[in-house]
Amino acid sequence: MEISEQEKITAALNEKYEDQILRIETLYDFLTITVKSEKIIEVIQHLYKHPHTKFQFLTTMCAVHYPDLNQIAVVYQLHNLVSNNRLRLKIYLPAENPVTPTLTTVFPAANWMERETYDFYGVTFTGHPQLKRILNVEDMIIFPLRKEYPLEDQTREDKNDTMFGR
Repeated sequence: MEISEQEKITAALNEKYEDQILRIETLYDFLTITVKSEKIIEVIQHLYKHPHTKFQFLTTMCAVHYPDLNQIAVVYQLHNLVSNNRLRLKIYLPAENPVTPTLTTVFPAANWMERETYDFYGVTFTGHPQLKRILNVEDMIIFPLRKEYPLEDQTREDKNDTMFGR
């Protein structure tokens, strides 16, 4: 029986980091593995170098704010260009102090992605060569993509909600 690509990826990860895996799921045909945040860079380096995975391209890196959990997820999407496999890795950080190591040591292209994630979500990437805002003004005191602010002004009197079925 032939082993599937997802089983190969999971087996490669289990070789050294089985204790770091929190959840493995396939969402919309996309293998998603949630790992503990402490060794995320080591896990990615392992998947980069491993002969069965070779995830040597960082497609994207972003964050998601979960206010009900008081956490921020950092999501890394990796791609093996030879076998055309993709993998999503997730870590969860506390919303009051989201800190994780920089990925620029593995993927230099993570530089701007980490700056954008810092700019919009407030995630601090330790060891980053120049972690500062990239799109918002430098003296901004909030992180605008956190779900801490209402989408619209609830005190407006000039709108008619009946037009929107409310």
